[in-house]
Amino acid sequence: MTLHREGRTLLITSLIIVLGINAFFAYLFPDREYLREFIVVITSLFYLIILQFFRVPKRHTEINPQHIIAPADGKVVVIEETVESEYFKGTRRQISIFMSPLNVHINFNPISGIVSYFKYHPGKFLVAWHPKSSTENERTTYVVKHENGTEILFRQIAGALAKRICWYAKENESVTQGSEFGFIKFGSRIDIFLPLDAEICVNLGDKPVGGETVIAKLR
Repeated sequence: MTLHREGRTLLITSLIIVLGINAFFAYLFPDREYLREFIVVITSLFYLIILQFFRVPKRHTEINPQHIIAPADGKVVVIEETVESEYFKGTRRQISIFMSPLNVHINFNPISGIVSYFKYHPGKFLVAWHPKSSTENERTTYVVKHENGTEILFRQIAGALAKRICWYAKENESVTQGSEFGFIKFGSRIDIFLPLDAEICVNLGDKPVGGETVIAKLR
């Protein structure tokens, strides 16, 4: 299993803590084998959860200029028309994908094109499904200009547990559909804002696969 570079420090720190806890209980209760074994099981499970969170899955993206692919694993929690006030300042179709701590948290470019806009916003850490999280939480905003001139906006949003958003793309940089553009640690959400005439290919409750599932098609 390949592990993501964003998890190296945390994984090493967590391993030291886990080993320290087990050593402490072994020293404190040398005659209580059942208790020591119980602690080993609990701390091992805790470490495995963190370990799987930073796994890097193998994904195959079929490049298609008409397709918008899922930027992340998770669950579709919003499909609606809304006003995007930061960049477009007009009505767009919004799809939101919520990532639980058990999902892979790598973020994939939904289309190929040029990054025409990027901005990081410090903010709060409301739960990611809260309606105000899109405008009040810590977040980034990307806009990628498609080869046909259409611009797609997608936003990384930190949740109650996500205390760090990582991003790799820069303005005026060329990006490829399916390539990695960022990472969010522990529970978060991504909003995608599409043209009103885009054909939506997912439903509420669907669980798209980041980098593979087609969530919309451009007309």
